[in-house]
Amino acid sequence: MYRLLAQRYPDAHCELDFTTPFELLVATVLSAQTTDVRVNLVTPELFRRYPDAHALAGAERTDVETIIASTGFFRAKTDSLLKLAAKLVEDYDGQVPGTLVDLVTLPGVGRKTANVVLGNAFGVPGITIDTHFGRLARRFGWTAEEDPVKVEHAVGALIPRKEWTQLSHVLVFHGRRTCHAKKAACGACPVASLCPAFGVGETDPDKAAKLVRSAPPR
Repeated sequence: MYRLLAQRYPDAHCELDFTTPFELLVATVLSAQTTDVRVNLVTPELFRRYPDAHALAGAERTDVETIIASTGFFRAKTDSLLKLAAKLVEDYDGQVPGTLVDLVTLPGVGRKTANVVLGNAFGVPGITIDTHFGRLARRFGWTAEEDPVKVEHAVGALIPRKEWTQLSHVLVFHGRRTCHAKKAACGACPVASLCPAFGVGETDPDKAAKLVRSAPPR
């Protein structure tokens, strides 16, 4: 199933815009409860004003809140970002650490965010369990687990470690474009013949094709 999906989405990649590990870390924290598209609209100004941890650690709270307001939960996110930046400056000389153990000690950073950063900024294989990945892994019958960490371990036992980061991108692409939570485009799915959940969505090929998105929702 993964091989077929990888053929469908050969360009699957992290859809958050970033140029440094710090930018990816901040963008991933901001992506909670909003879309990557929305985050990408606010980060250019945020990174222009605060290009690194030292700059962000010294930022005025109200200025950060104003910039990221449209991402939702902006007060809580601002709190996490300021504390995260301070922690980076205090414990890591302003640099983003490259290990899971260190990353999860940062405010607002769990395994999901840590794996995004490790896989995409440091080239360390990691499985990112977001809502799309978890939903698809269960629909595919790869696991019945609901807990993200258990899903991560169960799927990790099925797929070679070197594929983990790309696997995450491919499943997220498929979840955003075809295998929607509601109105899944089953009739336009490349793994329909292998999927135990075939029929949870539209099975007619023509009708299903109209449900497929070419880009993630805003």
